[in-house]
Amino acid sequence: MNGGEGVRVSASLRLHSPASLARCGMPRRIAIFGGSFNPPGNHHAAIAARLAAEFDEVRVIPCGPRPDKPVTGSVPPVYRAALADLVFGGLAKVAVDLSDFEQETFTRNHALQSRFEMQGEVWHVVGADLIAGGARGESLIQRTWEHGTELWQRANFAVLRRPGFDFDARNLPPHAREIDLLVDGASTEIRERLSRGQSVAGMLNARALAYIERYGLYRAPIPGNWARGTLENAKFFLQADTAIPKVRELSTPLAGRSVAAAEADFISVVGGDGAMLRSIREHWRARLPFFGINAGHMGFLLNSQEQTAGKFPPADVIFRQLPMLFLEFENESGQKRTAHGFNDAWLERATSQSAWLEVTVNNVRRIPKLVSDGALVATAAGSTAYARSMGASPLLADTPAWLLVGSNVLEPAHWRSALLSPDTTVEIRSLDPKNRPVEAFVDGLSMGRVVTLRARLSRAAAAELVFCASHDMAEKIAAIQFAA
Repeated sequence: MNGGEGVRVSASLRLHSPASLARCGMPRRIAIFGGSFNPPGNHHAAIAARLAAEFDEVRVIPCGPRPDKPVTGSVPPVYRAALADLVFGGLAKVAVDLSDFEQETFTRNHALQSRFEMQGEVWHVVGADLIAGGARGESLIQRTWEHGTELWQRANFAVLRRPGFDFDARNLPPHAREIDLLVDGASTEIRERLSRGQSVAGMLNARALAYIERYGLYRAPIPGNWARGTLENAKFFLQADTAIPKVRELSTPLAGRSVAAAEADFISVVGGDGAMLRSIREHWRARLPFFGINAGHMGFLLNSQEQTAGKFPPADVIFRQLPMLFLEFENESGQKRTAHGFNDAWLERATSQSAWLEVTVNNVRRIPKLVSDGALVATAAGSTAYARSMGASPLLADTPAWLLVGSNVLEPAHWRSALLSPDTTVEIRSLDPKNRPVEAFVDGLSMGRVVTLRARLSRAAAAELVFCASHDMAEKIAAIQFAA
């Protein structure tokens, strides 16, 4: 919805151009619900649920940076992405598209029309204020949108009408549905109340509000990335491979208290770091904190058995929101795919031949020819894994940096690793993919043979890990650094 933020929702619906809405033989109908959602409130969730009752699918698209709305940059996108998932993620037939955040852009409606029209019949959700003056060709859509006049004539619009708004049905576009709104809500009011420390009870769902309070969103100029809190009396969803004897031993006392993921306040993972990485890969979009219990060896991402032997869930914990990697791979035929990783991603030689790689950082070729077994990028959280075994120093979890590391480097002589700033983009390209092929991996999962890996810290993906306050992740890394 590209209009005002204050809306009301009801069950009233009026249809226009009914012939175009005949169900028989119609393609899948997709409602495109875009907006700042900064933050998304209960009123936004009510609109999405109402749209889901009338359309086959609702795509919620939080916008990236907008020059006409500087407030979209008031909170970093990774937090806005989490809030969008928290508010809309559990709604039937509703999908949250985070591509604007990831690409740091604002996708215009005509581009959304092109993107989705091959998947079905596209309906743009707009506020009634955007169509005012439409009969005279003077609506905001016709005057200010890119390709607005063309869209007005050929696109479908679901028009949200607010009570008290001076509405003239003659201003409707040729293909339109009108939806009356009766539930109050405005993101502007939520932001203002949060900034003043006032209650927003009833305006935000409980999980979104807890997340905002945990990291000080809309209150502090720079949100936090860790917070002290509690899991006492919180409900958990248990993930454990009970085929492993030690995991079965530790998880059996917890199994009877586990709830479904949709009802949980956090995810409890019993196993090793590999089990935690699998759980994050499967469930990070649920935006539930992950609390791990170590049944393995190193367990950098988990809590020790001794710490969790008493009362569970623990009362005194530290929440850490940790960034993930956004990765793009390209193979020899030019096919591209994307992925997210929590720990690391790397290229390694796929034959007995050493890999010849070109390393580009922020579009500057830094290493024209890296002769090695491969190269790896790692988040601060992942720096204790393969990056450390390759010789890099592990980083504290909240270090605003990540790593580029070479594996068994022959050339350039003496180069081993580089520390990267959060906004860095790295490209690693195979110089001889036919004779010296390389295989890609993300958190240990093979992506197959590729020619190019592009990597950066994600602007949308993050995972919350929870540690007992008495032995936080920072203490684990300190123990490594001082050989304890």
